[in-house]
Amino acid sequence: MKKMKVIIIGANGKVGRLITQQMKASAHFEPTAFIRKEEQKSYFENLGVATVVDSLENSEEHLKEVLKGYDVVVFTAGSGASTGYDKTIEIDLYTAIKIINAANKNHVKRFVMIGAAFSDQPSYWAKQNMKPYYIAKHLADKELIRSGLDYTILRPVRLTDDENAGTIQITSNPNELNDVIPRKAVAQVVISSLKNPNTANKIMEISEGKLSVEEAINTF
Repeated sequence: MKKMKVIIIGANGKVGRLITQQMKASAHFEPTAFIRKEEQKSYFENLGVATVVDSLENSEEHLKEVLKGYDVVVFTAGSGASTGYDKTIEIDLYTAIKIINAANKNHVKRFVMIGAAFSDQPSYWAKQNMKPYYIAKHLADKELIRSGLDYTILRPVRLTDDENAGTIQITSNPNELNDVIPRKAVAQVVISSLKNPNTANKIMEISEGKLSVEEAINTF
């Protein structure tokens, strides 16, 4: 069986590391971690995972060269809670669009975007005091949908570090969601989505629920 060659953008984040671990443990994937710093390499080398050390601030043309040869892009980069809104716009929107365009020019087969629940509901954004973040996520998702790439957009609620993935729900209506979801479950949804061609061109709002990851994906 030919393994899917996957590059994980934002691999050194909490969700990115879990995705990388789970892909490395699977017979279906050949993951590569896109990271920013040389000192982040050792973690992935210990897993036996290849790395690309580069900057997301580089040009779209440069990033196009970086993405050459991959079947799948997983975008789980984010500016993080400690940065200002300028960084949010740069990473969560502008960088996401550069990676989408670079993936498109390389005819990448699948693009998985880790977004945010409620990013299509402007009435919700103001309540959270995170309006620029939601605008960035909303517009990045729109750009991915418009790109023509086979996409899967995962929109989790607030993330936790629970050791167990537990059970989940997937819905098109974020108002049906529970409040939290383990990062480990989000990583599992990424893995399972890529194994299931029926998840292409779908947006999944996800939280804790009552179904296993496989059941939730198969019944969505």
